[in-house]
Amino acid sequence: MKTILLFRHGKSDWDADYEADHNRPLAKRGEKAASLMGRYLASLDQLPDRVICSSAVRAKETVRLAAKAGKWSCPITIAEKLYEASPEQVLGLIHESQDSLNSILLAGHEPTWSLVAGGLIGKANVKFPTAAMARIDLDVARWKEAEFGKGNLVWLMTPKLLAGIGWPAGVK
Repeated sequence: MKTILLFRHGKSDWDADYEADHNRPLAKRGEKAASLMGRYLASLDQLPDRVICSSAVRAKETVRLAAKAGKWSCPITIAEKLYEASPEQVLGLIHESQDSLNSILLAGHEPTWSLVAGGLIGKANVKFPTAAMARIDLDVARWKEAEFGKGNLVWLMTPKLLAGIGWPAGVK
């Protein structure tokens, strides 16, 4: 079995001074949410073997903050092709993953993440808010066998839902 974790970047700062969309940074709310989600994933003991992150500033900041807060030790790769990628391009990137990896976390953007998540689990409509994270398991032995419709959504978590249940009260 292989596991894909999809992680959408945190809330970005539309009022910041940036030249192009690719350079838009995180808002303070996005920074807090990224750290929260990093700790949440660590608390589940489901850290990925590798992170593949979009080259956009807001995605890289999200992963950096999440990894720091959650004490992730896995390698992080920046992939320019994840910025403005189609679902088919994301699937192609998944296919390129080393079979020795059992889980990968892909950090990126909307609307791609909703389409990828929905496609992997079988033409479902999935809403992927900022800083949301989903775990999708694939009953495959090799990453090249990953296909749309072969996934099972194990969980989808948002910072808002975590706040609503009072997490991380009592969790270290």
